[in-house]
Amino acid sequence: MKTVARRLGLIAAAIALTLVVGTVGFTVIEGYAPFDAFYMTLITVSTVGYAEVHPLSHGGRVFNSFVIFFGVTTMFFAIGAMTQSIIELELGEYFGKRRTRRMIDKLENHFIICGYGRVGRYAATELQRAAEPFVIVDRNPERVEKALLAGMLAVAADSTRDETLRAVSVQRARGLISALATDADNLFVILSAKNLNPRLFVATRAAEEEAERKLRHAGADAVFTPYTTAGHRLAQAVLRPHVFQFFDLATKNLGLDVGIEQVRVPELSGFVTRSLEQTQIRRDHGVIVLAIRKSDGRMLFNPPAETVIAGGDHLIVMGEPAGLRTLENATMAVPKI
Repeated sequence: MKTVARRLGLIAAAIALTLVVGTVGFTVIEGYAPFDAFYMTLITVSTVGYAEVHPLSHGGRVFNSFVIFFGVTTMFFAIGAMTQSIIELELGEYFGKRRTRRMIDKLENHFIICGYGRVGRYAATELQRAAEPFVIVDRNPERVEKALLAGMLAVAADSTRDETLRAVSVQRARGLISALATDADNLFVILSAKNLNPRLFVATRAAEEEAERKLRHAGADAVFTPYTTAGHRLAQAVLRPHVFQFFDLATKNLGLDVGIEQVRVPELSGFVTRSLEQTQIRRDHGVIVLAIRKSDGRMLFNPPAETVIAGGDHLIVMGEPAGLRTLENATMAVPKI
């Protein structure tokens, strides 16, 4: 796009320079009025074949010969360059859409972000930082262009429509973030997404507190009200500043190389039927188990060492990235019989 704009700018400058030189030349050499001189230059470089505005002297004809040669050459180059630019734009858009389509078709176990406003932009940045596959859907082409320039996969479409969600492979997606401007639009997205993929985990924002119940009833697994969340965090920041700072560092990696993750324990994992003490997670991986979410939905905070791990449990753990990765690989290992 920048190359095309620069090319068109050079074309416009060359044409303008030709018109200015021709106008000044006819004014000085032939004594034409400024408008007559401009008109003479214009009909000369455009090769329309009109008669001369006023009879030319020998010097005027010599100058006009140069205007014809350079002016017509400039116009031909301008027409060719503009044609090339239009073709490049059309082909670029066509092949860009095809490339995006192929990348979306390859997505699996990915996330979908509906809306690339302030909330959606931060969600996309966080997923990009975590190196998770995702695609952005937004009606605004300018927002989509910004996402593409940021190295993200994005399409300009209406995410409230079923065909749009199918086009971004919602059937194979792991989760969906609905960050549209209105609660009504988010409600439409949730209903459509859950209908197409009932197993999809959906998180959304609610502009009004009263909408939270309706969004959950529609199928949202997590609903965030920005004003309530911001107010809660502001209060926590002044009431418990050190606790707030710790969680901010742990969740945003602001100067502390630790993170909080959830690690699912598969049914055939070697961790199944073993206690936390037997797994030696902290010793072997340098990771702290903060909680265990049982398969029935119960959350066990600060589980004791004798807590037995079951298949389908999610371990809520905190540690350095390397330790978290080794723990995840260890839970996936199947014991030898």
